[in-house]
Amino acid sequence: MPLIIITGLPTSGKTTRARQLHSYLSSRLTSNTTPSSPSPSSTSSTTDPPTTANNNPNYRLHLISDTTLSIPRTVYDLDPANLPAHVRSANASEKDARAALYAAVKRVLSPRDIVVLDGLNYIKGWRYQLFCEAKNVGTGCCVVQVGTGGGVERARGVNLGRLEKRRRKQGVVEGGVEKEGGEDEEEEEPYEPSNWENLVFRYEEPNPMTRWDSPLFTLVWDDDEAQARQVFDQIWEAVAGAGRKVLRPNQSTVQRDKDPGGDYLYVLERETQDIVKKILERQSDEGGGEVGLPRVNNPGDEKADEDLVVELPGKKVGLPQLQRYRRAFVALNRGGIGLEAVGSLAAKRLREAFVRYLNDAFEKDD
Repeated sequence: MPLIIITGLPTSGKTTRARQLHSYLSSRLTSNTTPSSPSPSSTSSTTDPPTTANNNPNYRLHLISDTTLSIPRTVYDLDPANLPAHVRSANASEKDARAALYAAVKRVLSPRDIVVLDGLNYIKGWRYQLFCEAKNVGTGCCVVQVGTGGGVERARGVNLGRLEKRRRKQGVVEGGVEKEGGEDEEEEEPYEPSNWENLVFRYEEPNPMTRWDSPLFTLVWDDDEAQARQVFDQIWEAVAGAGRKVLRPNQSTVQRDKDPGGDYLYVLERETQDIVKKILERQSDEGGGEVGLPRVNNPGDEKADEDLVVELPGKKVGLPQLQRYRRAFVALNRGGIGLEAVGSLAAKRLREAFVRYLNDAFEKDD
């Protein structure tokens, strides 16, 4: 699952954990030995470009965040005092920021690239979009939720502390007296208080019961190096280990090439109509049971003598229900004519696929 989505409340420690995870994965990719425990001091800055591990022939590693793409935190600000109403309603700046992140992920995402996406990622629809993109390129994704361990108040205190540091660096002190800022250390930019509160209110917790938020790993503020190492080991196993999830193509569609025996859409309509007709003719008056359908066999077919079997539900199936399933199957399989040849377009495959589709549909109806 080479797409790793970091999520959590603002100022909850996501960037620190993303740096640790990036350092850990880089060590695993460049060495056959177990890497040392991750620590913030040993990690690379998020201002660096996405890192690639070239010593491992199987995977490359990338770190993408708002900082690497120079996206300011003001793009998430919807404070009425700062923006006119039409800008707040369109939320254009945040949409543009997500578009930039999506484009950056899409450029490098592949089965051979591990991408760590550091950011708020607080909208479940956005995480679903990333999940679909990963699936589209033949890879998977997982989610890492970073918690404060002290609730919202702890994260709020971090943001207020950063605001105070920024004011000191700008030379502003109580009473309006100015002085030179003396802190040179690199600090994460704070959120304006109203913006921070708004982001917390809008945050949508990941749900491990949904496929786009699973597998879900959790790290909290107080986790020490040993606990972080244990979670990172689990992430590695899910990303590149033997236990990683096997992606399966959509079983309701049929890969196809050009049909040498006639028009594809005609064959699709003809074979599905024939199966519907035979089911109506051969099912019993009470419904239920099984209906055997003849195959369309190719020369040398090992299953030439075996019928296709439709397992009917406990009640009699009517024409409207069968036609509804037939139209849905045709809609799923009518696109993409003339694609690269990946298999036979014979009526045999269409019939087998439609029977599988019907069996799945009847099973769900029960």
